[in-house]
Amino acid sequence: MDLFSKQNREVFSNPLNLDNPIMVQVLGICSALAVTSQLKPAIVMGLAVTIITAFSNVIISLIRNTIPNRIRIIVQLVVVAALVTIVSQILKAVAYDVSVQLSVYVGLIITNCILMGRLEAFAMTNKPWPSFLDGVGNGLAYAMILVIVGAFRELFGRGSLLGFKIIPQSFYDAGYMDNGMMAMPAMALILLGCVIWIHRAYFYKEDKK
Repeated sequence: MDLFSKQNREVFSNPLNLDNPIMVQVLGICSALAVTSQLKPAIVMGLAVTIITAFSNVIISLIRNTIPNRIRIIVQLVVVAALVTIVSQILKAVAYDVSVQLSVYVGLIITNCILMGRLEAFAMTNKPWPSFLDGVGNGLAYAMILVIVGAFRELFGRGSLLGFKIIPQSFYDAGYMDNGMMAMPAMALILLGCVIWIHRAYFYKEDKK
């Protein structure tokens, strides 16, 4: 079996552009708006979702033939909840300050519609390796949007990236001021809308049927 066949490469790469869960499907935007005031929590949240999506896809794919159809959503939720709990505890142990910033949003990964959608639409009908690639691709696609929005908000709202000052002090001495609106949730929605607009206008071509 070719692990990196054309089909498997498309499973991994399509979410990064043609079928991006946020920019094309407009899924999972709640957490995208909530955790992007700074770049660091946006990166951590994106990585957490990627890890959980990838491994929950694999687990569900492995047991898909033994799951009774009537309780498949419950089984999926149990698998995701277990992985979220593990990731949450690891995060508290190694990056407590970030876990505090993310607050309840790590726990809410359980209800992330991107994750549940991939389990139902892909992992339940495909083998473990393609399911893993699908989970990684969708997770990274989600993380990519969080990083873009988080970088813009922290740079123009605080003048820094990852806590390091980027805008020189000479700019502030000349009258430059940080944009306080960048810290507001409404600005995250506006930036996300701009990202979706640019993607759909210049990169994404919808199939005409």
